[in-house]
Amino acid sequence: MSKLSISEAAQLKGVSVSTLRRWESEGKLIPERTANGHRRYSMNQLLDIKPDSALTVCYARVSSHDQKNDLERQKQVLELFCSTHGWQFQVIEDLGSGVNYSKRGLQRLIRMITDNQVERLVLTHKDRLLRFGSELIFSLCEHFGTEIVIINRTEDASFEEDLAKDVLEIITVFSARLYGSRSHKNKQIITELKEIAQKL
Repeated sequence: MSKLSISEAAQLKGVSVSTLRRWESEGKLIPERTANGHRRYSMNQLLDIKPDSALTVCYARVSSHDQKNDLERQKQVLELFCSTHGWQFQVIEDLGSGVNYSKRGLQRLIRMITDNQVERLVLTHKDRLLRFGSELIFSLCEHFGTEIVIINRTEDASFEEDLAKDVLEIITVFSARLYGSRSHKNKQIITELKEIAQKL
């Protein structure tokens, strides 16, 4: 992989050349040197380094409006945990299904991670991020050098309730797409599937 000059590296990181020199003097980012003494930076080096403004970001999510009290509890736990550790932080919250990737807060979180603005991501539980596919976000975090902190690694108390709601959403969306929602028989199938999901 080719190395970047100091000007190219500064442009990639969105910082000034003097900032890169300061990071070098602080031992934060040590470039290689060419035979002529010019600095050269690898992509891995640059991805691992966070700007001085990088934050701890807490992410809280619930599936529906009737769980707003749980959302507040999540936020309180996250704020207390980060304050105890002395981290500068901000909270991103979402209200929506754990199988929905287009939630506004989640999209904002992804942009911040890929812009190297997130030093660490803090969750109360793994499934608060996404019900299925959270590993994709964790892979992004690993690639961009974002630490992941999960406060409680046991299952959520509301796991079954949230899962049932997510399953209902999947059934409704995919049944409508695959079979059409006009047929009486298809509507009956959807109803029966929903009843099964509610018993989970």
